[in-house]
Amino acid sequence: MSIAPQINTASRSAGPMPRVAAAASEERIVVLGGVPLRGEVQVSGSKNSSLAILAACLLASRGTCVLHNVPHIADANTMLEMLAELGAHVERDGHTICINAENLTTHVAPDRLVRKMRASFYVAAPLLARLHHAEVPLPGGCVLGARPVNYHTDAFEKMGAAIRVERGAMNAEAHHWRGASIYLEPKNSSVGATVNIMMAGSLAQGTTTIENAAREPEVINLAEFLNKMGAHVSGAGTATITIEGVRELTGAEHSVLPDRIEAGTHLAAAGITGGDVKVHGLSPTHLPIYLDKLREAGLSVTQGDNWIRAESNGPLRATDVTTAPFPGFATDLQTPFVALMCRAEGRSAVEETLYDGRFNCVPELLRMGAAITMVENTAIVRGTVTLSGAEVQAPDLRGGAALVLAGLAAEGRTEVTNVHLIDRGYENLEGKLKSLGAQISRQKK
Repeated sequence: MSIAPQINTASRSAGPMPRVAAAASEERIVVLGGVPLRGEVQVSGSKNSSLAILAACLLASRGTCVLHNVPHIADANTMLEMLAELGAHVERDGHTICINAENLTTHVAPDRLVRKMRASFYVAAPLLARLHHAEVPLPGGCVLGARPVNYHTDAFEKMGAAIRVERGAMNAEAHHWRGASIYLEPKNSSVGATVNIMMAGSLAQGTTTIENAAREPEVINLAEFLNKMGAHVSGAGTATITIEGVRELTGAEHSVLPDRIEAGTHLAAAGITGGDVKVHGLSPTHLPIYLDKLREAGLSVTQGDNWIRAESNGPLRATDVTTAPFPGFATDLQTPFVALMCRAEGRSAVEETLYDGRFNCVPELLRMGAAITMVENTAIVRGTVTLSGAEVQAPDLRGGAALVLAGLAAEGRTEVTNVHLIDRGYENLEGKLKSLGAQISRQKK
């Protein structure tokens, strides 16, 4: 296997890097709408799974971690840069990453990287578990609304860490790192907190239990990787996860699971354009409620062990949804579904229960002629309107994808700016849509 050069600093490359924000800010995705999408597409590796697993590589005090199916997205490269800054040896060959973290050189996470990506806080648990000291800036809120890290820090304190918040950073020391019983509030079964506690407990003395743990497939994928490294994690995918601490974790080989949000986006693209799209690589069990809602909306949805096909079957029907933790309707697919409902007959209500900033794309959809009324945390969508192409700005990752979908169904030309936000979580979105027949391209300003 040919391996790319080691990453030592921010200026060195982890293989072909996605477009960075400075360059991407001058780019836009241009869509000429009205073409039904048809064909088949392969789903890339999961953004959310890869970020947790990359951070977990810091736990290995011996050996090299070899990860397959890591997507070429901006967030993954930010995490790779973070690992290199902490002293890990990082190499990339295509979608395969090799990480050796035997000789970490610092417990301080760079502020500039944590500010780029909230998931950078995932390095806090491995640093505490390995080095018993972690200084990680607090990510605070984001465009999706406040997402405090108190679940994480409360768990660290229960496990023996002394925590101070100084100059906007968590400074934690844990000379006696021990297991604890952690209860997460039932409102959102925090994926981030579940991930950090699983990593923290893997090298703690004794047993750690997480009650009301997140059940997402990405949590299961991380548990599988930790166990390959020598951890003893059981119960992942249920409400109670148990971690029996071990003295040492070692390198292991593992594959990142396919991205269910990317798959759901392509299936919505089939519906909004009146097309027929088959996505490969994803288990339908990762999108149970979403697929049910696509059927309610009038799409013909068929599936196999690792593929899903969505085919238009007459007019779309208005369908109400409410976001919820897995196995409920994923919040990351809420805005693409809002775009889909703009073309459905009748009125639909899309309720967001997790992030109050998830509707930031609605003003941009209104610019395209959508008929959406906001009532607190619910979007009331009147469908069957004719969408018109316009210049719109991606407000965030998933909102940007929703605007691209709207452009696929709109009359005329749509230009989506701020595409670096889309690049954070979608690998070559415009290229994959083009392979399905979309008239879409990425252009300079």
